Amino acid sequence: MKICVVGVGYVGLVTAACLAEAGNDCFCVDKDSEKITDLKNGVIPIYEPGLTEMVKHNEKLGRLHFTTDLKYGLDNSLIIFLAVGTPSTPDGSADISAILSVAGEIGENLDDYRIIATKSTVPIGTHKKVTDVIKSKTEAPFDYVSNPEFLKEGAAVEDFMRPDRIIIGTTNPAVMEKMAQLYSPFMRRGNRILFMDPVSAEMTKYAANTMLATRISFMNEISALCERIGADIEQVRAGLGSDSRIGRSFLFPGVGFGGSCFPKDIRALIHTGAE
Repeated sequence: MKICVVGVGYVGLVTAACLAEAGNDCFCVDKDSEKITDLKNGVIPIYEPGLTEMVKHNEKLGRLHFTTDLKYGLDNSLIIFLAVGTPSTPDGSADISAILSVAGEIGENLDDYRIIATKSTVPIGTHKKVTDVIKSKTEAPFDYVSNPEFLKEGAAVEDFMRPDRIIIGTTNPAVMEKMAQLYSPFMRRGNRILFMDPVSAEMTKYAANTMLATRISFMNEISALCERIGADIEQVRAGLGSDSRIGRSFLFPGVGFGGSCFPKDIRALIHTGAE
């Protein structure tokens, strides 16, 4: 299948490389010409175990292409993934200006049917804003899919190649079939594709990250209490994790959470609730 990934950052590059590894023809588009030149020369801007080798291997096979020309990527692809940044604004909401800008460019260059899929973590309701922008620029037919990523830093390639689940946010049966076909190589351990409407898919991403952050914070509070009362946090953790309703994942006390995702997504979800 022919794929275009717009935004060759952390999510975009991992997505493109893994889809190419599965045999797809992937066109990576980014407006940063220096980044594109580096990638063509084998310079990978991020480190993830296995990623550099995967990128170089698939570029050598002609399945991975890098360009600054969005129209070139669109013309050579059926499914367009949006993987541009959505940073926090001062009020905590996610800035989707880059997503909407790309949507506008897609609309201006779209002359035939395409599937537009968002990989970036976006606020609830972004699907409507993206479709409205594209429709304002073109009369060409297209379908929209919310397809959030669930990648852990340090294990992104492994997470993509062997996912716990894949969320597909669309109500169109034909698009469901096409997306299931795309992801079928990653489902060899069983079908883990969950189909839902775009709003639910957008919410699932925020809910998942917030739940994980909550578990980390909760265990740190329990650990602090254990220190004060003389309880052994490791024994408490074992007791908690053995409950099938709770499970053992993300029950390790430590320095708390940080990084580029959890804080941003929590602020965005709080902002959504306040609205």
